Amino acid sequence: MPFYHKLGEIPNKRHTQFYKENGKLYAEQLFGTVGFDGMSSNLYHEHRPTQVKAIQNKRSVIPKIAKENNIKSYLLKGFQAPQVDDYLESRIVLLTNSDCNIIVSAPKESTTSYFYKNADADELIFIHKGKGILKTQLGNLSFSYGDYLLIPRGVIYQFHFEDSNNRLFIVESKSPIYTPKRYRNWFGQLLEHSPFCERDIRRPTELETYDQKGDFLIKIKKQNEIFDIVYATHPFDVVGYDGFNYPYALSIHDFEPITGRIHQPPPVHQTFETDTFVICSFVPRLYDYHPQSIPAPYNHSNIDSDEVIYYVDGDFMSRNDIDTGYISLHPAGIPHGPHPGAAERSIGKVKTEELAVMVDTFKPLMVTEEALKIADQNYYRSWLD
Repeated sequence: MPFYHKLGEIPNKRHTQFYKENGKLYAEQLFGTVGFDGMSSNLYHEHRPTQVKAIQNKRSVIPKIAKENNIKSYLLKGFQAPQVDDYLESRIVLLTNSDCNIIVSAPKESTTSYFYKNADADELIFIHKGKGILKTQLGNLSFSYGDYLLIPRGVIYQFHFEDSNNRLFIVESKSPIYTPKRYRNWFGQLLEHSPFCERDIRRPTELETYDQKGDFLIKIKKQNEIFDIVYATHPFDVVGYDGFNYPYALSIHDFEPITGRIHQPPPVHQTFETDTFVICSFVPRLYDYHPQSIPAPYNHSNIDSDEVIYYVDGDFMSRNDIDTGYISLHPAGIPHGPHPGAAERSIGKVKTEELAVMVDTFKPLMVTEEALKIADQNYYRSWLD
């Protein structure tokens, strides 16, 4: 995030002596991105964060691409993805390209037997069902229905769920995920026309510090493989940190919609961006108020991007036969728009209660074999009269 955060105890000046009560130095770590040019934080550990005892198993998590064309529209029934005990085993890549993975996950159990770190990608995790605490070496974040959790690459974390009924929509990004540039001034502050502000962003609290030695399993994802690595000290041994690189939460319910006299284009719903895709939030809002407006979106051509919409809740006005947890893919190269009858039904309506997350990628997405298991193969014909 482009604003400063401090938690725990730190010295007055970075890269200087910082002693424990026993006279030993705390171990400083620069936790940064994009070389030395991106967001970074300075962490202070009870022990050196470099003490690897063993590198054990590894397994491939390369998505299996389906032998399908990439010009066909799909509807995927996300809640048909199976509930699985383990968090990492539950993560199913449905759509993928060289920039991102789009994933559904339905874990039943908390990740208390290991820690996880994604060394390849930032993770944006949308909480569709479930509540609990995301625990990280940079502090804890409580989460519940409607929360986005932004976890920068390299953050070590555990999910602590309150129960077994959890549904997550996850986007892995090879490039850093930021707030949109047009919402920020040259200092990084969110501007008055932004649909959310710094008050809506929840930063980590309750920094849990463990001064423990032993065998601590961290599962690390790197280059599409997950490695089991045993460290000699507890990964949550940070006594304090400051900087700009840390996980945070933003509720979709705190996104304030931008409306107008006629239908507004998708960029007004933008919530996050990278160099390679954007993420938008569709939330309950008043419809257009021009006396001759058509609230349903107009037909438009996806020439430069694939469009993915994850339907969360509510009445999805522009689509027929859409249910909670469905995911639509409208690929680049062909126009798409409201289903037959949707434009006419929308006239005279004053508001919508829909809730959805949209991902627009600038490179084509490939459908995986796992996606075809939950796909409506006839969706591409749903615009026929």
